[in-house]
Amino acid sequence: MLTVSNISKRFPGADEPILKNISFTVNPGERVGLIGPNGGGKTTLIRVIVGHDPADSGSVIFNPPHLRVGYLPQGLDVPGETPLHDVLFPGAAELRAAEAEVERLAEALSGASNGQIGALMTAYSQALERLEQLSRQVETNEGERILAGLGLAGVPLDTPVGTLSGGQKTRLGLAALLINDPQLLILDEPTNHLDVTALEWLEDWLTDFSGGALIVSHDRTFLDETVTRVVALDRITHTARVLEGNYSHYVATVRSELDKQWAQWRDQQVEIARMQADVRFTMAKAVRRENATHDDFQRQLAKKVAKRAKSKETRLKKYMESDERVEKPKQTWSIKLDFGDLPPTGQDVVFLENLAIGYTPESPLLHGLNLTLRAGERVAVLGPNGHGKTTLLKTIIGGLAPLQGRVRIGSSVKIGYLAQEQEILDPRGHALSVIQAAAPLGDTEARSFLHFFLFSGDEVFTPVSNLSFGERARLMLAVLVARGANLLVLDEPINHLDVAAREKFEEALAAFQGSVLAVVHDRYFVDKFATTIWHIENGVLTEEVREPVLA
Repeated sequence: MLTVSNISKRFPGADEPILKNISFTVNPGERVGLIGPNGGGKTTLIRVIVGHDPADSGSVIFNPPHLRVGYLPQGLDVPGETPLHDVLFPGAAELRAAEAEVERLAEALSGASNGQIGALMTAYSQALERLEQLSRQVETNEGERILAGLGLAGVPLDTPVGTLSGGQKTRLGLAALLINDPQLLILDEPTNHLDVTALEWLEDWLTDFSGGALIVSHDRTFLDETVTRVVALDRITHTARVLEGNYSHYVATVRSELDKQWAQWRDQQVEIARMQADVRFTMAKAVRRENATHDDFQRQLAKKVAKRAKSKETRLKKYMESDERVEKPKQTWSIKLDFGDLPPTGQDVVFLENLAIGYTPESPLLHGLNLTLRAGERVAVLGPNGHGKTTLLKTIIGGLAPLQGRVRIGSSVKIGYLAQEQEILDPRGHALSVIQAAAPLGDTEARSFLHFFLFSGDEVFTPVSNLSFGERARLMLAVLVARGANLLVLDEPINHLDVAAREKFEEALAAFQGSVLAVVHDRYFVDKFATTIWHIENGVLTEEVREPVLA
């Protein structure tokens, strides 16, 4: 269905290509995971494949050429006033025109002469095929089925897109894609903002999908449940490696190879050290013998020893230059998170007292909440999108007023808030100005600090509006660290973070001495860190105290 052959791409002014000789295939029934670090070229490759950006060399071939390709970019770029119906069924007007064309051709056929029938029949068949395709796209029942599976069944089709949550927008984009009856799916981080129910529905849908799929995702559980092959982009070599199996199989293979390479390299270092010591010993022996005597015979022997030392030195040099020599495994540059020393808090950090939240007193999303978040507790807030998770977080931090009751924050509590849609970042600023607004740091200190979050050189001056979703997420994490918060309120904190950054963030939370309240849908992440679950659905919040599985 899809053949990618030797794709290379270099951005103007860049020293290195971002993609170099990338090749792989996607066949019917295959689900291929495209993985790699943020900035490693995943989205660039996707844009080349779908024709949005040109490649410098190589080719992309679809088979058949007019394959129905469904492409889901990272963000839903639709004006806020657009109703859901127009997003889901953009072909409604085309459908009416196609129906009229079929009727016109049918009428023309009824009165056609023998010489006209052949051409008219061809045109009629093509128009009928077009009508059938558009009918599938605008099939309301099919649309409602997909909307229900993605948890949007209760949202009226005349609802403006701008009123939807981040998760609802992602699911709307997915629904519009699937309604189109694609033969090949190309999904750029489809799991961002999806709740667990929608994730599991999408996993089941992809498992039954007869077409091919190319999926960019950092959700490790999702990749394990769906993909049958992995294409891994390497940020250092800019090439791709293709491995059969799911994500866990890929990780196990790479770790095994890396362990073997480290063992071979260490053995090699021991051998090199032995050879170097042998050369030094032999040379020193020759020098001592020559300096200890004036006897010509002894001096001749000394020269023979020196010649042996030179020969050993030559063998060492050849060994060092040999193609069989094992290179030292490269250390990847990864995000560093250290929340440092935090101001202490009391035993109880947040009190919810008879709290009702929402936007209209007549229909609160949640009411009668009486809960306490304690020092050191790590709470994961789960539940379907649109049921009040983000609203609860905004009410707790004071961004929304309670409809009833109150939120009390404990003494000495300093809140660090990470927003779901990254709206807390000033789009007119850049990384350096943002971090200096968060903490009293000079230029040199701020640049050194940002280096820990993978911003180097002139990247610190890139406007926020030009940063990728992953880069913005890293910048917001940097702000939280700089402010020294002892209560982290995180709304989907790991969306857009690559796997390496997610693992570092997990390590940092494990070492974090403060309290955490996080909306998160990554099941692996929840198992890793959560001590308590607050599950919100249909106006009810239930609490479950647990121990993290992987702590």
